[in-house]
Order: sequence, then structure tokens, then C-alpha cells
Amino acid sequence: MSVFKITGGKPLVGEIAVAGAKNAASKMMIATLLTAEPVVLKNVPRQQETQITQEILEAVGAQIDWQSQNVLRVTTPAISSTNATSLSRKNRISILALAPLLHRTGEAFVPRVGGDAIGPRPVNFHIDILTKMGAQITEEEGGYHATTKRLKGTLIELAYPSVGATETAILAGVLAQGRTTIRNAAGEPEVKQLIMMLQNMGAIIQINSGRSIEIFGVEKLHGTEATVMPDRMEAASYASMAIGTRGEIFVRGAQHEHMMTFLNAVRRIGGEYEVKPDGILFRGTRPLKGLELETDTHPGFMTDWQQPFVTVLTQAEGTSVVHETVYEERFGYTEALKKMGADITLFSNCLGELNCRFKGMNYKHSAVINGPSKLHAAEVEVPDIRAGLAFVVAALMADGTSTLTGIEHLDRGYENLEEKLRGVGADIKRV
Repeated sequence: MSVFKITGGKPLVGEIAVAGAKNAASKMMIATLLTAEPVVLKNVPRQQETQITQEILEAVGAQIDWQSQNVLRVTTPAISSTNATSLSRKNRISILALAPLLHRTGEAFVPRVGGDAIGPRPVNFHIDILTKMGAQITEEEGGYHATTKRLKGTLIELAYPSVGATETAILAGVLAQGRTTIRNAAGEPEVKQLIMMLQNMGAIIQINSGRSIEIFGVEKLHGTEATVMPDRMEAASYASMAIGTRGEIFVRGAQHEHMMTFLNAVRRIGGEYEVKPDGILFRGTRPLKGLELETDTHPGFMTDWQQPFVTVLTQAEGTSVVHETVYEERFGYTEALKKMGADITLFSNCLGELNCRFKGMNYKHSAVINGPSKLHAAEVEVPDIRAGLAFVVAALMADGTSTLTGIEHLDRGYENLEEKLRGVGADIKRV
């Protein structure tokens, strides 16, 4: 397997264009299965997650045509197979294919959920939703088998505003018989983009106040054309690099409306940003200071922003406290940062003000970071996409040459990462 060799210790300066959001693109690709007509998606990132999503589509009969590097045309005139298990690797997106396949054929078989090692990726939300809407689902060797005569609208009350569960409910509701109401729904920009795409395909979806979504099922959806939103996680990653290395990076394509909470945190620690018509300029020229921070569902501070930002906080003067409320095991990467010289201590207590579903459990989901720490090079293994990006940020800030193994996770989440970083002066090589 390839590794990254990264020599740090110098400011990054220049411009990076952010790619399309993988967390939007993959769901929009799945949504193309809801119609027999062509769907054209623009600004689709070319990395492993969209590649695996393409495998899911092709496995069930979709015709894929890359009209250019990032423009994808999908046509699924008929479902040729209801089995979507012949994939190169497990992927958490596969569970979302259940609803479209049930709509088109009344049957589906998808593999078990895979993805990042950041704690459980429960499928019970998805299974419960589809079962309540009339599907019969059994867990078999290798995956989940589902059948139905027709999905029917119902009231869905989510215990937690899960993005994936909300998306399954939306995909199930648009062609279901009658009305579907989702309470405690996720409201992330990626979810809203999926809703807008489906509206343009003929769906009737209303976003109400209080995390409520109402869907009136229609008989048929048609083709459309949509542009994938810029990746706000990728934008925050490059921002963290600029601030952490005391550099200056213009992140072309970063959108203010998607990053307001992140920008507030940047300003609170002493970083600088300037919103421009076509992106956001980030600077890290001033000394940084610690802060208290909690992750949360949208519009809160994203859990996917947490890892690179915590890495930057190792360079802030004083003490920072970060309370992770979305995933219970997302601080595992801090052991590698400590190996590189960071002063980070984890606690199972809820060190924050938010009501946290992990309270009283033995999950170390709060971190106390003391800084500034002088980071040094090390050899570290990448366990997941966002932790891997945190290690890249750390290596760029550290003295010496670090070796990152397991970079296939970074390939899954970032398009042409090393080329983009070399463009702003990073000393990074794939070997």
C-alpha cells in the first residue's frame, strides 16, 4: 500500500479549489435510481466513495456515463438485479439503496454497512423506518434482504437527528403511498440539497419548523440536472492547514452559509478569514488561543470539523476543551497526536453544556488540549478519513518528515489531495 511522506515546519501559501461534497454526491447518485429517466450530476468528486457508489448503481443495472472529469450521467431504465453486494469494499452508502430498489422492484439485497472506524454505524434506524413503512427485512449472511408490495407513508420519529436515517426516510417517502412525516430530522446542507434535487424530479417535500419534514408521495419521478455543493469538510481541512502552519490559503468554492459555525470558531482562537465572492481566504498569522467547543448536528459545529481543528488547537496558548456529542469514539486519533508531542487528555465526562446522549457511559468523548505544543515527526496509521486529515495537518505543522500509512482512507474522502497540497507549498510525496 502507498504511504505519504510529509515534511512539515513551513507555512502553506496559495489557493486550493474545493471539490464537490462526497456526502452529498453519493446520496444524489443513489437517488438517481428512483427514476427510469436520465439524471445529470455536475461537480461530482472523483474519489473512492463515489467510485463505490457507482459500483452499487452498476450492480443493479444503471448505465453510467462520465461526460467529463466531474460530470456524471446516470440512466436506469430498468433494475436488472436487486442484489447490490458485488462491491470492491463495504460502504455505508449501500443501506440507502434499499428504498429506491424497493420502489422500483419490491425487493432488494444490500451488504452490511462499512466505512470509517469511528464507532458503530447502526443500521437499526434505517431498518425500523422501512419496516414501519411496510417492508419485510431480514438479516442474512452477507447483508439485508428486503421485500414489499409498496411502501406506505407514516409518521417517523427519530430518536436522534441522524443524517443517514433522515435520507432513508426521504428516499422512501417520495414514492410511498400517502404522507410521510419525519420528526427530529437532520437539517444538514447535504440533506437539503438531496431534497431540492428530488423536488426537481417531481417530489413533494416540505421542510417545516422544529426539525420536521413532510413528504407527499407521488406516483413517478423524472430526470433532472443538479450540481453537487462544495465540500464544507474539505474546506475546513484546508482552513485548518492555513491556520496551523501560520500560512494563508484561499479556499476557492468554500461557501459562507455552510461554514458559519466553523468561521466563528476560527475567529475565537485568533485565526483570520475573509469571505470573498468565490471563496474564503484563511490566515494563521496571529498567535492562537484556546477555547471551549462542542460538536453538534447542524447548525452546530460539525463532528467532521473536529479532528483537524483539534490538531490546530495543539498550537493554541492555554487550555482548550472539546466535547464530542455526535460520535462516541471519535477521539481515538489523539493517541497519534500525543505520539507527535501533543498534550491531550480524554475524559468520559461531558465537559460541555449540551445535553449529551453519552452522559454516564464509559465513552471518552471529551478532550482537554494544553498548548502550545511543539510537534515532531512520527509514523502514524490513518484509521479513517477525518483522523487522516488531522494527521496531515499535524505532519505539516511538525518538525521533520512524518510517514502516514493507511492513506486509502484519505483517497476515499479527498480528490487529488497531494496535488492540491503541493500547489500551496506542502512537501508531500506518495511512495
